[in-house]
Amino acid sequence: MVEWVITELLNNPGIMAKVQQELKHVVGMNNTVEESHLLKLHYLDAVLKETLRLHPALPLLLPKRPSQSATVGGYTILEGTKVFLNVYAIHMDPQVWENPTKFQPERFLSRSTNLNYTGNNFKYLPFGSGRRICAGLPLAEKMLMFVLASLLHSFDWKLPGGEKLDLSEGHGIVIKKNKRLLAIPTPRLPNLELYQ
Repeated sequence: MVEWVITELLNNPGIMAKVQQELKHVVGMNNTVEESHLLKLHYLDAVLKETLRLHPALPLLLPKRPSQSATVGGYTILEGTKVFLNVYAIHMDPQVWENPTKFQPERFLSRSTNLNYTGNNFKYLPFGSGRRICAGLPLAEKMLMFVLASLLHSFDWKLPGGEKLDLSEGHGIVIKKNKRLLAIPTPRLPNLELYQ
């Protein structure tokens, strides 16, 4: 997921500039990122959520079996039927998302939309929902934010000369990039002792 976020930011330099401006304001240029900063990084959180929408780690959620028959969208789902949720299709549905293929972190900045990782809003399910929501969610959320904040605060990122950014996806049990990202970091902080 870190690779996807950096890829999307390299593809959207204006958004990367906003993330780095937020980090400069919250963390400061003479400090390194600490866990206490993470709750104040609202724009970076929106970038992560938008990346998870476009590139969900698990595009198909594990099969569910309803404990009783139900009608969903005009279809009868019988008790015990194996049902797979296609998270990728939900996250790319133009009836649910305006400009679904466009990278727009701002769609996650409004608190009224209730778009978080808990799975309570069924149009956004990057970690699943209900009793079988991803058990690693709390760790994943904190670690992804911390790693991304550290990398984006400490370094400016660019592609090697002549290199084209590849956004193509390889499908499998997880969505990964077809071609690995190769990006060059350059120190961003003025005090090189912060890199020790």
